[in-house]
This record gives sequence, structure tokens and C-alpha cells, in this order.
Amino acid sequence: MSINPGAAEFPHRQIAAQLRERIRRGDWAPGERLPSIPAIAEMFGVAKQTVQRTVDQLRVEGLLITKPGSGTYVRGTRRRLNRLSRGRYGVHRGYHADLAARYRQHLADVGRAPAPPEVADAFGVRDGTELVVRRYVVRTDDVPVEVGASWFRVDDAGGTSLERREAFGRPLYQEAEEVTGRRYVSASDTISARQPSREEAEILQIRPDTPVLHLLHVAFDERHKPVEVAQATWPGPMTTLTEEYRIPAPTPDPDPDPGLALG
Repeated sequence: MSINPGAAEFPHRQIAAQLRERIRRGDWAPGERLPSIPAIAEMFGVAKQTVQRTVDQLRVEGLLITKPGSGTYVRGTRRRLNRLSRGRYGVHRGYHADLAARYRQHLADVGRAPAPPEVADAFGVRDGTELVVRRYVVRTDDVPVEVGASWFRVDDAGGTSLERREAFGRPLYQEAEEVTGRRYVSASDTISARQPSREEAEILQIRPDTPVLHLLHVAFDERHKPVEVAQATWPGPMTTLTEEYRIPAPTPDPDPDPGLALG
């Protein structure tokens, strides 16, 4: 492995390209530890600071993860979120078994908390209004891939199972429908990109400058009143969003305009 000193590309970017290609080829498998920074520096004949910049770049891209006192490892987990949060409702409103098999949701905290601005706006209440919140972390292969929360009005969820720290053995929306007596009829998803909070970066094991994708999911009842407002945050470089849909065929014009005829 070598770099071209005369190339326009910075050395750390040249090294990143070569390491990225080796990871793609499978030279280092997911979970495998890379050689130390001094060892990589010796391979390429560059300073350790150059390799550190390379590692920092690949960490931001989500390819590597550094474990303090242990080393730098290939982070092979890449989550594909098909059809966004529609998957939480599953086929025919059933549980999405394939997601359950690959991902494990760990309930982190349940209680009452002041509503953050985007949640308050979705519910149509003042910022800081007390709501019931269920916070969780999703892991796969023991790697955190999502941090999120589900919010409910105290009038709907206060004193119910939704406010207790317990798993339900079924999707949360089914428990919420039974508890509130309100059926989920429609929903909206808003996706945005931003920098993570310090807490999100720590939980997701990413650098503070790694961009994240953030979902605001609002579920409505038949009167179009919010039942649940959910937030989910994913490491951007390790998350792909896929939406598949049919394209409608053109419909015949019932009253075609022939335009001008030139004789």
C-alpha cells in the first residue's frame, strides 16, 4: 500500500480510499480490529497524525468504530430502513417479524418529561408541557443503531401500562390503541439531517461531528388528532432509507384540446 505524494488528493484521503476498498473486499471483516495507527503509518510511510485523520474520516463515514483502550474496529452494521416507519405497523397491522429477528429494542426509561419543541408542536401544546415518554435504544449484534422515544398525552397514558417500565410482547401502537381506545388511522413522517446531541453521540457510539438522520413520526386517529408522537435518530453514514412505490399509468384526457389546425 502506498500513496502518491504528487497527487492533488491529500494523503489521508488517499489512505482512506485504500482502507475503504480493503474493507469492501472483506480483507477486514465486521468486528475485526485494524492494525494500530503506528503500524498503518509505517505501511504508508506517513506520520501518525496523517493516519489519525484517516481514521477520523472513516469513523465519520460509519465504517470504523474506536473502542478506548482496545483499538479501531470495522463497524459492519448498516441498517436499511425500508418504507421508513411504515415497517413498525407490519403487514396487515401485524408485527414485523423479520425486523424483530434482526433488531432488539431495549427500553431505557419510562416516565413523564417536558415536551421538546418538535413534539409539542406535533401535539399542538406549549413547549415544556408534561407528557408521558417511553425512551429506547435499538441494537443489532450488540451495536446501537437507533435511539428514540414515543410520547403520549398524560390524559391518554397517565397511570396506564404506557407509563410503566414493562415490555408488552406486541408492538407499542397495539398497546396504545387498547389503552387509549383510539385507533391509528394515518401517520406522517418527517426526516431531517442534523448533528447529534452529546447524549445521542455517546449512545450511538459515534463522533460528535457525525451527521445523524432524525425522524419525527406522528400517528393520528380517525379525527386526525395525534395519538402518539415518536422520534427516532440513526447514524447517518450507516443508515439507508428505501421507499418503493408504483408509478401510476397516465389517464386519458376526457376533453382533449386539439389545438390550432393550420390549413
